[in-house]
Amino acid sequence: MTWAEQLERDGYALLPAALTPGAVAEAVREWAEVTAANAEADAVLTGSAGPAYGARNLLDLWPGVVDLVRTEPVRAALHATLGPGAGVVRVLYFDKPPGHSWALPWHKDYSLAVKEHRPSSRFTKPTVKAGVPHVIAPQAVLDRMLTVRIHLDPMTPDNGPLRVVPGSHRFYDQRNDEPREAVTLECGAGDALLMRPLLTHASGHSKTGAGLHRRIVHLECAADDTLPDGFEWMWCRAVDGT
Repeated sequence: MTWAEQLERDGYALLPAALTPGAVAEAVREWAEVTAANAEADAVLTGSAGPAYGARNLLDLWPGVVDLVRTEPVRAALHATLGPGAGVVRVLYFDKPPGHSWALPWHKDYSLAVKEHRPSSRFTKPTVKAGVPHVIAPQAVLDRMLTVRIHLDPMTPDNGPLRVVPGSHRFYDQRNDEPREAVTLECGAGDALLMRPLLTHASGHSKTGAGLHRRIVHLECAADDTLPDGFEWMWCRAVDGT
């Protein structure tokens, strides 16, 4: 089965070794510089004197992060899935550093970062996250998006791996998901995990004493730079841009 066939069927697919070891090391170095320079920023979440365990607004904090989806085969996968106008519209960062693990319950990704809140019957539940307006998007918008999770560390059973429900991306409401057995994913450093926003997913705590990071750059991509009802993406960096 090809990655495209699995993405269509299950809502996720893995691109092994999408980044070389050298590219992974460079990304880790650049991110360390970014977090050091923005340690007090609201968008960077840190424990007491520890490394960042989460961050938002990476397209502002680290503009070069978009280059992570400009490597093959990620660029080719985005073109094949979203078309030639694909752009990166939001980037997050997650880690489960030693001594500061966390967990997330089963959920789907509904939120979009937009420039401003507007009256709308399609976009709902306006919020502000780290200074950026967000809304809940309708299925028609989410179905034209794809998330790329770049793994900077191996993801193993010991460091709180991602769990997914295959096929759940076809349903907007989690309560309507077909009863399917959840799958625990494992990845190597440099692997890229492609996933649809509506894929139901969760993750648990790292095992006590594991002493492992689980650094992931989470890049949300859309088919083009337009949104209905006069909404505008807060960011939209073309995959084929410079």
